Amino acid sequence: MNIKIDDPRLLRGAPVRGRILEEVRDYVSTAPGIGKLMSISIGNIPEVAVYIRNQARVAADVGLPFEEVHWDADVTQEECKARLQAMNDDPSVLGVILQRPVPEHTNVRSLQSAIHPLKDVEGMNPASIGNIIYNDVALAPCTAAAAVELVRETGLEMRGLEVVMIGHSEIVGKPAAMMLMAEGATVTVCHHMTRSVAMHSRRADVVVVAVGKAHLVGADMIKPGAVVIDIGINQTDAGIVGDVDTASVLDIAGWVTPVPGGVGPVTVAILMRNATVAHRRQVAAGWIS
Repeated sequence: MNIKIDDPRLLRGAPVRGRILEEVRDYVSTAPGIGKLMSISIGNIPEVAVYIRNQARVAADVGLPFEEVHWDADVTQEECKARLQAMNDDPSVLGVILQRPVPEHTNVRSLQSAIHPLKDVEGMNPASIGNIIYNDVALAPCTAAAAVELVRETGLEMRGLEVVMIGHSEIVGKPAAMMLMAEGATVTVCHHMTRSVAMHSRRADVVVVAVGKAHLVGADMIKPGAVVIDIGINQTDAGIVGDVDTASVLDIAGWVTPVPGGVGPVTVAILMRNATVAHRRQVAAGWIS
């Protein structure tokens, strides 16, 4: 089955991204002298450059200063943390983005912990993720927040929705599940030890998938009319595909996010929105005027 680009069941990220960036642009225009976003990459990892270029382009579009910093691959953990601490103390730095992956000798969780929660625009500090438990979702991990934003885009009442989250990673699956619970949804989390994922997913109003396995979810796993949010990105001989067999699932679902073009465009917009949240909180904390 060929997917028609104008199929109304495709839940595209571009309109959501556009609205979020317009809000960010309006905020930045009224906050003169706003600090810069610092992008930190460690070592020479080619795929990271793509993310940095995209972030820099979007930041420029909304008027946020953006600076790239590259550290040598052999930089020590202690030196990384010292440099991050200096950025925490620098009032000209609005937020810090730690590009992943990092070299094997570097503990990424430790480095994320070194970024102050008020400058953690990626929402990756353990404190930021922990805040979601208390329904403080304003600085949540960007991809998880993008998935929730797209569920909201359907117009469905979030309270009482039956949601199945397939995948339980610390940076996507678990935060997304907690964010959906904060919205009032009833969430079941499935993972590699779940006995029958399909048994759970077939009863769900919303299925969110973040596993990293191409076409894991097919039409036989989806309830008619359900929302399917595909976070997976998999490189195959046929190109980039998601964790969902979109072509077959479109025959059953009410909404399906395409890959590419679904969650991805919203993720970068969330990063920029997080920057405005960070600015508000830094002002409230008296860090900046």
